[in-house]
Amino acid sequence: MNAVIRIVAAVAVNEAGRVLLVRKRGTTAFMQPGGKPEAGETPIAALARELLEEVGCGIEHPTSCLGIFRAPAANEPDTIVEADLYRVNLIGVPRPLEEIDELRWIDPKQPGAITLAPLTRDHVLPAVASWKLAGAQSGQSSPIASTSA
Repeated sequence: MNAVIRIVAAVAVNEAGRVLLVRKRGTTAFMQPGGKPEAGETPIAALARELLEEVGCGIEHPTSCLGIFRAPAANEPDTIVEADLYRVNLIGVPRPLEEIDELRWIDPKQPGAITLAPLTRDHVLPAVASWKLAGAQSGQSSPIASTSA
């Protein structure tokens, strides 16, 4: 039986329709910024804390919950990640902090030759690629249903 890790993650899309991805120190896969909520922390509070710690940005409120998604964990064998995904507008310019080695804004339709976390590859990028650019700019999101791996 696979272990399950519960996380919150941000889907940040810039004016050009590119998605923010990060690569954590000592890993190869790019993924959404975010992390594990602390005891008693709401998903939005956890996401705000993680974004400040990882990329030095705040988030505008309200945010849009895109759903709960499951995928194999990128860095932990025999583990499933269960992610509350939120469409966010960042406050500030993201930069790699804490455990983040690298960040990139990537085209969701053509991410290039990088290793992607399964959650990002299988759920996030296909969904963002289908959004209208106007929706990405205004913070609106197309609904995407929860799915499981």
